[in-house]
Amino acid sequence: MIEITSKTIDTNAVLRSVTSPTCGAAVLFVGTTRQFTQTRETMQLAYECYQPMAIEKMKELRDAAFDRWEIENCSIVHRIGVVEVESASVAVAVSSPHRVASFEAANWIMDQLKKVVPIWKQEHWADGETQWVHPQSDAAQPNRISPEVNP
Repeated sequence: MIEITSKTIDTNAVLRSVTSPTCGAAVLFVGTTRQFTQTRETMQLAYECYQPMAIEKMKELRDAAFDRWEIENCSIVHRIGVVEVESASVAVAVSSPHRVASFEAANWIMDQLKKVVPIWKQEHWADGETQWVHPQSDAAQPNRISPEVNP
């Protein structure tokens, strides 16, 4: 399952998508909107993406994980649109015969997803300000009007 959705992520469905009778491990990572980023209060996040490229990059990450680890299944789901505090913005699930491969693959996928998948995050702060976060550096980009897409 590789998906970008504007709906609430069904984390149980993501986990079910990777379970298998031949696997002794299934790892589910769920990234949620946190209330505070350092000392600033976050009201919500807003995500945008270039969907065709984002899906392609997510598939490439999944395929690379299959090449690097002995895993059986892998699902990646990312939400776009407004994501409230405590709600899931991303879910990565990996299954394997043994737990180490699942943990390592899920961690690597999440790290790489933030670097290479063209999904942009906009922080909406409690003081009314907004701030874009660049997908490759995860560093805040103040005063950006819209995300830039590099073909």
